[in-house]
Amino acid sequence: QVQLVESGGGLVQPGGSLRLSCSASGNMFAINAMGWYRQAPGKQRELGADIKSGGSTNYTDFVKGRFTISRDNAKNTVYLEMNSLKPEDTSVYYCNARRYLFGERYDYWGQGTQVTVSS
Repeated sequence: QVQLVESGGGLVQPGGSLRLSCSASGNMFAINAMGWYRQAPGKQRELGADIKSGGSTNYTDFVKGRFTISRDNAKNTVYLEMNSLKPEDTSVYYCNARRYLFGERYDYWGQGTQVTVSS
């Protein structure tokens, strides 16, 4: 099992910035990617950004150029730097760890952290 604990959410004004952190613990064997998803009320959970163990990153269009994902492998921690925040970025943000083993995918989730962008 993998345990994920997020921190760093909160209330911010439009145009502001926040930095989310996700600390992972437990069995990290074959965890080949970590990422950040978000889910607004009444909507499906969607990927924002992820980063593979080798360091390559992937961003969806609505965060590209505004958000930056990074990881500290020594600390098993992944970060999401969010800039130029918009009201539509308001969501619960979930940390995700992904394991591929013997052709099967296993997803692990944190409890989520609320990000509210409002004046």
